[in-house]
Amino acid sequence: MDESPIRAGRRGAVAVVLVCAAVLLGGCSDPADSARKGGPPTAQAALPMAADDLQDQYQKVIKDVLHSVVQIQAGQSLGSGVIYDDQGHIVTNAHVVGTEKTFRVTTARSGEPLAASLVYSYPEQDLAVVKLDKVPAGLRPAVFGGSDEVEVGQIVLAMGSPLGLSSSVTQGIVSATGRTVSEPGDDGNTGATIPNMVQTSAAINPGNSGGALVNLKGQVIGIPTLGAADPGMQGGAAPGIGFAIPASMVRTVAGQIIADGKVTDSGRAAMGVTVRTVVDDGYQPAGAAVVTVKQGGPAAKAGLKAGDVITRVGTSPVGTTTELAEALAGRKPGDKVEVTYQRSGSRHTAEVTLGEQ
Repeated sequence: MDESPIRAGRRGAVAVVLVCAAVLLGGCSDPADSARKGGPPTAQAALPMAADDLQDQYQKVIKDVLHSVVQIQAGQSLGSGVIYDDQGHIVTNAHVVGTEKTFRVTTARSGEPLAASLVYSYPEQDLAVVKLDKVPAGLRPAVFGGSDEVEVGQIVLAMGSPLGLSSSVTQGIVSATGRTVSEPGDDGNTGATIPNMVQTSAAINPGNSGGALVNLKGQVIGIPTLGAADPGMQGGAAPGIGFAIPASMVRTVAGQIIADGKVTDSGRAAMGVTVRTVVDDGYQPAGAAVVTVKQGGPAAKAGLKAGDVITRVGTSPVGTTTELAEALAGRKPGDKVEVTYQRSGSRHTAEVTLGEQ
């Protein structure tokens, strides 16, 4: 896709338009009259009730879940978070906490911000856990769903604090699953590359990062993380294209952080190299040049050295560091993969047994 993602934690101007859709059904016949004639009742009688039922479900989910979504102030930045358990742990995005260690958290029920401290940040998956210094009475954690709770086309609600507007809700559908998305880095380079993202049409605006993407069962199925940017709009947001980290990954990472104080089993494949993008004579991306090789790591064991230029991983061409990260994102530690690289102008291949990031 041509759009490039932008983090939803950044500030910016926004215009919100509420659109109501109505379905007009032909005919004005009485449902009872249709039944008397032997035909089925028309849909007109059922439509108002169905609309009321859907509205009631929206309102119930919002009432049940919104109190589990908080606003996080990290230094001069604002983002969102989701209450993970009754011990005061809150899960959010790593880019929301940034380099800060202490935070001010506002819950739906707290009039004044509450103090919180960082437990651990894991930028590789753009997730972090913070903990309230003092757990208030009535704190209610959210219910996290699993991958089997996510289907394309299902209605979802995004809850968070876009542009500092706490307890805001937008709605849309799950547009796609299994997306691999690379975030922009703060230094202009590529940030985290995250596999299996949930794509949604629910509006994800600056400040929504770390909030909740919720289905109509009241389950958090993802953590809204970033929206797409339209190059034709000078980097402005591409409406209706947002991404959320799936709840199954959130539970995996947050569970390890809470239990061990860090991520002990990421499940993310790695080659054990640092790389940079190189260009050809026409200034076009030509591969990922190896800068350093971890001693005893997967690449070192396969014979790769600093100065080699990786051009392919398996069947995936590699022209940039982002493409290398995306090629690895769909694989697991222990997978064997053929890596094609250039050394001193000659083409070589090596079988690499991937390690863990």
